[in-house]
Amino acid sequence: MDSQEQKIFDQLKEMLMTVKPTIKEEVITEDAQLVKDMGMDSLTMLLMILSIESTFDFKISGNPGFVSVIDVIRYIKANSNKI
Repeated sequence: MDSQEQKIFDQLKEMLMTVKPTIKEEVITEDAQLVKDMGMDSLTMLLMILSIESTFDFKISGNPGFVSVIDVIRYIKANSNKI
């Protein structure tokens, strides 16, 4: 990860622990899968998306197809001007 991706990762980790407080910090890695490894369901995915939109000041339209944490990081990096 480059420094920009690391900054996004740090912010995303805080968001994930807020929207799903049962996630243990050590489980959140760049390769971790949102559903398989972190047990996220459709509600926590929606909460994560709303938090991303608010924090990074852009709208996520349609289904971004997030599978892993790095997918989310790269999507934010590609779509936000607020990094």
